[in-house]
Amino acid sequence: MSRLPDALELPAVTGDRLTDRISIGVLARVVPRDLVDEVLTETGRLEQRRRLLPARVVVYFTMAMCLFFDDDYDEVMRRLVGTLRWLGSWRGEWKIPSTGAISQARARLGPEPLKLLFERVAVPVAGLGTKGAWLASRRLVAVDGVRLDTADTPENAEAFGRFSHGPRIAAFPQVHIVALAECGTHAVFAAAIGTYASDERSLAATLLDACEPGMLLTADRNFYGYGLWQQALATGADLLWRVNMNLTLPVIRALPDGSYLSLLVDPRIPVAKRSRLIADARAGRTSPAEKSLPVRVIEYSTPDRGENGGGELICLITNILDPTDVAAVELATAYHERWEIETTFDEIKTHQRGEKRVLRSKNPELVKQEIWALLLSHYAIRSLMVEAADEADIDPDRLSFMRTLRIARRQVTDQADFSP
Repeated sequence: MSRLPDALELPAVTGDRLTDRISIGVLARVVPRDLVDEVLTETGRLEQRRRLLPARVVVYFTMAMCLFFDDDYDEVMRRLVGTLRWLGSWRGEWKIPSTGAISQARARLGPEPLKLLFERVAVPVAGLGTKGAWLASRRLVAVDGVRLDTADTPENAEAFGRFSHGPRIAAFPQVHIVALAECGTHAVFAAAIGTYASDERSLAATLLDACEPGMLLTADRNFYGYGLWQQALATGADLLWRVNMNLTLPVIRALPDGSYLSLLVDPRIPVAKRSRLIADARAGRTSPAEKSLPVRVIEYSTPDRGENGGGELICLITNILDPTDVAAVELATAYHERWEIETTFDEIKTHQRGEKRVLRSKNPELVKQEIWALLLSHYAIRSLMVEAADEADIDPDRLSFMRTLRIARRQVTDQADFSP
């Protein structure tokens, strides 16, 4: 892994306050102070008067809070300021705020600045030379959803809901997150937050603006719908989605690589008209795009993954119609890279947050703030890993997320990051 920057030993400056110098170690490379101030100004959170806990400090505190899930508020703050105190980088007395004061400062900040920061900062990070991130010239990305447990409070339960089945009721309310992530780097670059019962397709639809030409967007079978497929196509990205085997996919023309051309027909069109559209396609006549869309179908089975221990039949559809562009076997292999987003969620849920830990925020607005801070800190760690992997000319998958997380935690406590 590349060497991380050393601490800067700056002399104390008369009039400097401790809170003017608080930052978050190496993570401030991804979320710089100037950008934080810009976002705070845009969201109306930049204070007109000096406070014990300025909004900028609270932004960095929320990110640090998501690195140290096992620590109380005051201990997280001590980790942020300990090095500054040792370096003597400020003058005057400054006491660690109480837990209540930190909670009030978080409430004043709200979720909007963290959300806007994530939207400004989070972009795909794989370069053209990043190993494992591409299918030829196409950037591999995936969409999927995950649920996180929140603190069991009446406010969170009312806002987010919880799983229930007959007499069984989940112990904690849950928030539903749908995200877009690079498969090769595990960098989440777009996300939407909803309730436990939120529809994944509806949340995914709000993320499609982050897709663009040059991407290959993969999705599991829960995401397919004619309208969402149509909306995703409009972004210019290429699509590779798994669909349920009960979806009608008539064979229009067999292709030499074992795939075949088919037609997606708008389900609102009556059955008789659908038959005519299919007949026209087989005759080489095109239909209006609002009625049907051409696709290429790749079907294959995987051994020992079925419910009874047998093979599982997988059906993929793509808008990459030419088999000489990308062969069916390459697309099938690329689809299984989609599972990298599951690893991404595991990093956030299990390794960074801690196994079986719940989000600590007691009300919905702070839950959202905490989630955006969690995604920001994960993105910063993953960006650092990609930078190190590219320098070493290795696949980012060969680097340990937990080891990098520990390094980031040490950087928060062992050095201070100062704005130039």
